[in-house]
Amino acid sequence: MAKSGLIAGIDIGGTKTHLLVSEDGNVVADTVVPTSDWRTWDRAADAAALAALITETAKAEPAAIAVGAHGCDTGPHCTQMESDLGAHLTGKIKVVNDSELLVPAAGFEAGIGVVSGTGSIAVARNGEGEMLVAGGWGWILGDEGSAAAIVREAARAIRKSIDLGESGDPLVAGLMSKLQTDDATKIGRLLNETRGAAVWGSYADAVFDAASKKSPLASRVIEDGAAALARLVGILISRGADASHVVIGGGVVVEQPSLFEAFRRAMAEVSPKSEITLLRAAPVNGALALARRLLG
Repeated sequence: MAKSGLIAGIDIGGTKTHLLVSEDGNVVADTVVPTSDWRTWDRAADAAALAALITETAKAEPAAIAVGAHGCDTGPHCTQMESDLGAHLTGKIKVVNDSELLVPAAGFEAGIGVVSGTGSIAVARNGEGEMLVAGGWGWILGDEGSAAAIVREAARAIRKSIDLGESGDPLVAGLMSKLQTDDATKIGRLLNETRGAAVWGSYADAVFDAASKKSPLASRVIEDGAAALARLVGILISRGADASHVVIGGGVVVEQPSLFEAFRRAMAEVSPKSEITLLRAAPVNGALALARRLLG
């Protein structure tokens, strides 16, 4: 039976799951586990494993549980996961996409959440509560403004520069150093051999370092990435999203002030009246805020 006053917020990412449990307003558990410890992408098995993880962490069944889940990319996905968890838990349950945690984590009731990390995505709800998503297509098709895409676009910029017979831009030497090569023509082959968004994203520091050294190529890549993130927000606005608050978070934009400033400039063109917030707090706080709302 669910314990009154006990609530749980869960942020399920691709690599880690963060659980935050509160009882009568006081945090009683704050735990991070590898997502691979419980998630197998078998719906029934994952629901049972997550329910067990929640009750084990909380030491009882919470009265309200809110989950932000990587992979819940549509309304029906989230509804299905709520139903699956409901087969094991009796408390109130709310499941949203993990990027939807940003707005409540920043203390707002409504707005648009933008993630710029290994990947990128923008998510909001319209007036009818319908989930609106732009981006999130993965680094091969898109994810503009993410770590992996910034590296991808930097490599393209270098390719074009070399084709034009240009040389000397700090970005070229910086990315070559990351890839441990002294031959710029090998950049494409080396990146192709190290496939995977996380690996590509790990090279993004080279782009930001080059920009700090006045690299025109790197600066343009960063500005273009930020503009692409702002365009995702523009798409959601056109579909009915409330843009009074736009909250952006994720490892890249939090760690790289130049990307956030470029995003803020781009948003001044897309939606001048929006309040832009950089989320530094853990997104799981947004899940806990949603769980509080479930209790009214």
